[in-house]
Amino acid sequence: MNRVLDVAATVPTAPLDPGTVVDGAPEAGSRALAAVAGVEVGVWEMTPGTATDVEVDEVFVVLSGSATVSFDDGEHVDLGPGSVVRLRAGEATTWVVHETIRKIYVA
Repeated sequence: MNRVLDVAATVPTAPLDPGTVVDGAPEAGSRALAAVAGVEVGVWEMTPGTATDVEVDEVFVVLSGSATVSFDDGEHVDLGPGSVVRLRAGEATTWVVHETIRKIYVA
C-alpha cells in the first residue's frame, strides 16, 4: 500500500481542443493519484496560454506556477503557489496561464 502520493510525478499533457483555445498553444493533462470515499485526488497541469473551460465540482491547491481564472460572473482570481479555490459544476471559466501551473485537486 502506497501512503505517499507523488505530486511531483510527470503529468502527461496534450494540446487542448482548438475550440477552447483563446491564445497561444496551451497543453493540459492530469494524473489521478488516489480515490478516497469515491472522490478522486489528482494532479493537473496546464502550460502557458489562454483557454476556456466548463468546470466540475472541485477544490484545488496550486503547487507551482501562476495563472488568472476569470468566471462568467465577472470575478477574477489570481493563482500562485498555495492558492486554494473551489470550483462548481457548470461554471464557465477562462484560464490565462502565465507560468505552467500545477495543482492538486479533489473532485
